Amino acid sequence: MIRQVNKKALASNLWRRLAAVGAATSAGPAITRTSFPATTTASTTIASSMSSPTYSRNIRFYSTKSTVIQLLNNIGSKREVEQYLKYFTSVSQQQFAVIKVGGAIITQQLNELASCLAFLYHVGLYPIVLHGTGPQINELLENEGVEPEYIDGIRITNPKTMEVVRKCFLEQNLRLVTALEKIGVHARPITAGVFEAEFLDQDKYQLVGKITNVNKSPIEAAINSGYLPILTSLAETPLGQLLNVNADVAAGELAREFEPLKIVYLNEKGGIVNGNTGEIISVINLDEEYDDLLKESWVKYGTKLKIKEIHDLLQHLPRSSSVAIIDVDDLQKELFTDSGAGTLIRRGYRLINRNSLREFGNPDLLRNALLRDPEIKSGKLSVASYLKFLDTVEFKSYGDEPLEVLAIVIKQENKIPKLDKFLSSKTGWLNNVTDNIFSAIKKDYTQLCWVVSENDDNLAWYFSKSDGSFAKNGQILFWYGLNIQEAGDLIKQFDSDAIGSSLSSGKESGVFSSSQQKRGLHSKANAPITQGTTTDKKKIALIGARGYTGQNLVKLIDNHPYLEISHASSREFEGQKLAGYNKDNVIYSNLQVEDIKKLDDNGDVDVWILALPNGVSKPFVDTINSSQNSNSTIVDLSADYRFDTTGTWAYGLPELNDRKTIAQSRRISNPGCYATGSQVALAPLKEYISGTPTVFGVSGYSGAGTKPSPKNDVRVLEDNMIPYSLTDHIHEREIANHCTPVSFIPHVGAWFQGISLSINVPIAKGLTSRDIRHLYQDFYAAEELVKISGDIPLVKSIAKKNWIEVGGFAVNNAGDRVVIVATIDNLLKGAATQALQNINLTQGFGEYEGISTSA
Repeated sequence: MIRQVNKKALASNLWRRLAAVGAATSAGPAITRTSFPATTTASTTIASSMSSPTYSRNIRFYSTKSTVIQLLNNIGSKREVEQYLKYFTSVSQQQFAVIKVGGAIITQQLNELASCLAFLYHVGLYPIVLHGTGPQINELLENEGVEPEYIDGIRITNPKTMEVVRKCFLEQNLRLVTALEKIGVHARPITAGVFEAEFLDQDKYQLVGKITNVNKSPIEAAINSGYLPILTSLAETPLGQLLNVNADVAAGELAREFEPLKIVYLNEKGGIVNGNTGEIISVINLDEEYDDLLKESWVKYGTKLKIKEIHDLLQHLPRSSSVAIIDVDDLQKELFTDSGAGTLIRRGYRLINRNSLREFGNPDLLRNALLRDPEIKSGKLSVASYLKFLDTVEFKSYGDEPLEVLAIVIKQENKIPKLDKFLSSKTGWLNNVTDNIFSAIKKDYTQLCWVVSENDDNLAWYFSKSDGSFAKNGQILFWYGLNIQEAGDLIKQFDSDAIGSSLSSGKESGVFSSSQQKRGLHSKANAPITQGTTTDKKKIALIGARGYTGQNLVKLIDNHPYLEISHASSREFEGQKLAGYNKDNVIYSNLQVEDIKKLDDNGDVDVWILALPNGVSKPFVDTINSSQNSNSTIVDLSADYRFDTTGTWAYGLPELNDRKTIAQSRRISNPGCYATGSQVALAPLKEYISGTPTVFGVSGYSGAGTKPSPKNDVRVLEDNMIPYSLTDHIHEREIANHCTPVSFIPHVGAWFQGISLSINVPIAKGLTSRDIRHLYQDFYAAEELVKISGDIPLVKSIAKKNWIEVGGFAVNNAGDRVVIVATIDNLLKGAATQALQNINLTQGFGEYEGISTSA
């Protein structure tokens, strides 16, 4: 997520705090805002706040103004900036962080690494940097014809290999130090004298060491002189024999010696990847999750070893210490936040269940947790009265040891269990304790309901935990694990006020209170309507049912529990059976306008689907409009009414338009396929767009229809791609009309169905790839038919799927453009599936009825 902040006010506060730091630590004058004219450089400003003369003399490259701007842009919220200031003023420099840099980072991301370390240096922080050099060693050994050998993941280091290891470490150390010096950072290479070791197993591994002692003096001397210490993991025996030590192990030994706030492992993956989901794990709380994590089938080899080593390391460090495994681009964010980036590993706290008030050993701890409840804060409810209520019911509570999060589930006979309280501090939200608590609840209860105010800042989170929801009078009922009948009964109880008021997570966290979250259309008025109001059967008439879209609609309706096709019209197929429809023996007819009027006058059709070419729908629409029946619905799949200005037609893209308006309308224009994919891919980013996006779209040849043409001739398309309508395509106009102006370039590819959209978007600077991905995840948190991924979605994976996949999110080095990739099946979510969504909404069914939302 991107957290918004009043940067002007925050900058003012930062100046004030930096001035205070300067006054407390400097032998010279305190920093004031008037001390920093536009032309003032860092050497005459920040220098006055630092006690080291060497430090003062050598900061030449960053103005304090740009440093503060970079800080704000990289951190992004008042909470995080204040946390950084707390670290800055409360820890010694060498206690800030130990950063282990993978060898591949130096090869592939040296400039990014140097830039991040320079930032830390210029705001007075001195991380201890230790680097590996594994990939470079393997390359050099290969060049010299030496095959690398490993036992139990440890490199066998014979004298020849040690010669290469030493050479490689010195070269890579020099590369990093030189890169730092070039941008004004004084860095000191420390390639020996820190780690004392003995042979790990000389017969087995040869020149591999086990660290027995860490000499802090070279590191402390570098920092005290104003230099960043850059270490290798080479160690020596007391007799001076050089030994090779795994860099991860060496970083752990440094951490044990210095006890830093953070231990950071930089790697190219950006974290530990969950082998089941393919997603990077955000947080691991070892006290709660360690045993279960090691039982996971994907936790093996190097991953298992790393988790075990980190577990052992953190057992000997303060509970406030943590380990992060991240990408180099996320270094600043990780160092200055609790939530950070990549994978954060910490001891955390075990979750504790209690079934009675007597089991709470510390009543004050429980009372303090309940005081977060807005009803109790406002005086509407007292802690004592709620505790008395708990004494009269059967409940189960969930919480971590300090009760940063408290959840209470009320068990009722013959009723769905209710999550009655879900109270979390800011720390609980930021550290994902909330997710751990909810997972524990879900293990115990296969069914659950809860009620939340529609103004709750954390609404998107509740949507993500539910299977369905129903809104009434500013309250939203959520549930999971219920069938349709059970959900209906629950809604009736809620409708009659038999379920009770909302649980109160309220606005306590502030974590989800960014403007982006409030823009999310699902969190309030435009939440998906997952529960229908009727199960009455509805009759469908298909006009122009012979095309690919018509065929897919027939399949969808055939699997729909409440829809039946009563008529199918096609001049070409007149007299033939409607293929793919098994509920009844429907025969194609060739309906004329007078037939349509008669059917509509008699109320024989509930929904008319017009699957006709552009420019053909009007006579049919006019005929139905002239009917005496005002209840029938038209869903037009052509472009004829997508630009309606009369207010008669609703534009049927539920994810981006008011669902209530669609549900209440009887005239729906179904969006185009390219236009749907493009708008979904662009909408969350609208306020950041600084120029005209370019949409490069390639569709399978089904998009060219069934009428023969070069664009659907497989012989023409073989080994080929055909550009067409290079300017002013109707979808370009549609996207501009309903979302934002674009330049659209369509093509036809050699596959049958599915569209790939590569979209180049000029943006205001300051957004990272991760920021943008989080923005999209928040924006579409409740949407079943929009999937967000950090990976680039592939068109071959979207064929015959009912949703849109959006990913990529690649930001260029200048930070002024992002490329987003979206895929959509042009026949389904681009046409038939979307039409069925709109039919469900207008007919009072659950929006996803008859639509598969998973693979």
